[in-house]
Formats: sequence, C-alpha cells, structure tokens
Amino acid sequence: MRTRPTQDEEAIREVFAGFFTNECPTSVVRAAEPLGHDHELWAKLCATGAPGMALPGSVGGGDAPLRDLAIVVELWGRHLAPVPLIEHCVASRLIVGAAETGGGATDINDRLVSGGAVATLSFRSPESGRARLVPAGAVADVIVAHHGDAIVMIDSDPPGKAPRNTADLPLADRDLSGATPLLTGPESAVVWQRALDEWRALMAIAHVGLSKQAIDIAVAYVTERMQFGVPVGSFQAVQHGLADATTNLAGADLLANRALWALDTGQPDASRLAGMALLFSTEAARFATDRALQYHGGYGFAEEYNIQLFHRRATGWALQLGDPSLEYARLADREFGPRRVA
Repeated sequence: MRTRPTQDEEAIREVFAGFFTNECPTSVVRAAEPLGHDHELWAKLCATGAPGMALPGSVGGGDAPLRDLAIVVELWGRHLAPVPLIEHCVASRLIVGAAETGGGATDINDRLVSGGAVATLSFRSPESGRARLVPAGAVADVIVAHHGDAIVMIDSDPPGKAPRNTADLPLADRDLSGATPLLTGPESAVVWQRALDEWRALMAIAHVGLSKQAIDIAVAYVTERMQFGVPVGSFQAVQHGLADATTNLAGADLLANRALWALDTGQPDASRLAGMALLFSTEAARFATDRALQYHGGYGFAEEYNIQLFHRRATGWALQLGDPSLEYARLADREFGPRRVA
C-alpha cells in the first residue's frame, strides 16, 4: 500500500481544503442544526463535482478511486460539513453497480452524478414496507435498501425533518412500500455488502478528520488557557492525554487508508479491514474528543464552544450503522467462526 500522496492527491486536498474552509465555518454547522443539512452548501459542493467523482465514467462520473474520494471525506469530517456526502456517494455507486450487475439501467444517473438527487441507503431491512432511521433519510430523494434477496430503490420526496439526536443527523423513517427491485438473487447480498464496507471505510476516514480538528482545537485552547500562572498545556497529564490521542489517530488514519486501498484493489480482506477501521477510528475519535472536551473544563459543555460539536458527532456518527457491539460480533464471527450457544 502506498502511503505517500501523489501530486494529484495533493491537488485534490488543496482544492477541497480551501472549499471547506471558505464555505463551511462552524457558523454554517451551527445554523444547520438540528436538521443537520445545509441545502446551499450541498449545491456549492455539487458544483465542485464531488458527489459524482467516484462514479464510473460510463455514467458521466469522475471515475476516481475511493482513496481520492476519501481525501474529500476527511476534510468533510474535519469541518463537520452538514451535507450527506458519504451516504450519497456510496448509495450512488451501489445503484449504478446493482443496475449494471443486473443487466439493466436506471434513469436517474444524471441526477446522481450532479447531486441533483440526494441518495442514501437504509442499513436496516424494511419492516412492513418502512425503513427505520435511514441515514440522511430526512433530506434524501432516493433510498436504496436490501430486503430479502433483493436490492430495492425508491425515488420520493424527503420529509425535511428529523427526530432530535445527539449528533444532529438528518435521520428519518422512510416508506419503501413501492420500491423497485434493482438486483435480485444471491449476487444482491455481495453488492450490498460491498456498499456497507465502502461506508465503513469512508466513515472511518471522516472520524480521522474529525479527530484531527478536535486535537487542534484542544492544543490551541490549552496553549492559551492559563491556570496557576502557567498554560494548562504545560501540565504533564494534559500533554500525555494529547499524545495518546495523537498516537491513536495515527493508527486510525493508517488502518482506514489500508481499508480503502483494499477496497480499491479488490483485496480478499477488504471487508474485515473496513470493519476494523470503522471501530478503531470511532474509538480514536471518542478518545480525542473526550480529552479535548475535558481539557476545556466546564467550557467544554457550553454550546458557544466548538468542541462540543465534535464530541457529539464522534458519539453519534457510527451509531447510524447500529450498536457497535454488533460490528465487533460480525468481525469476531468472520475471524473465529459463528458463536456457539452452550
């Protein structure tokens, strides 16, 4: 696996670092709460081509590998951008891939590439025709789900409202009773698992970006905050905590990029690596934001301080997939075989 970025990757990072810095300050993040979506920011991001950059060139996409998309996603995570970039990119790739695998085609490819239609996927199989707590379900036009032995899709108007949640995510229940099958049979499970692995790996990278910014915020605060006549950052316990957070972050970054490389190159352990990357990066983000919030003292819990924005999202992002213990169990079953009931 290559760890040093290419010139093209550096160019992508420079362009989107400038974009998110200029277009997504924390004031935009705050203004988007509690829905967690900014329509204007999404329109501006669509103008950059990001929503379609990892779609195949055959449908008008940028044909970029996941590692190129991950550069944008890391910056998305660093700025807590209130737009469904990961969900849209993964769902769009799933729709196009399922249609091609099934020998068919969809009539929404242009809307997916341009971002004119926001797409997302339901992690939970529909019950009685209804999908529960769909990520980006409050703002997505297109929903895809795996039900029985089929991948199904529906194109409908989003509700535009979400239940209150810790991370201010645009979650929503969606009606899938009229969904159209995209792909049926055993192959549907393979295609669906690939999409989930892409989400895991990209969300791992998003946690890396979030953690980097949280640590930067903490370092800036403890450098300026004085206690007993000296900066808080001069206390050894604070230094150790930030060092541990940075060490965890380095491991999470490497593991997430390895998972993306494995997905791009079709490695047999890609699914395992994607799950490991998600869990490790989630723990690293929780640790980093816990320390950063703690070092702010009581101010860390105050809404006017930005660190609480990062702490809440580090808590809530990965929960969209479900209870993390189930992901640990999935990996354990994969490594050691199914659990035996005594």
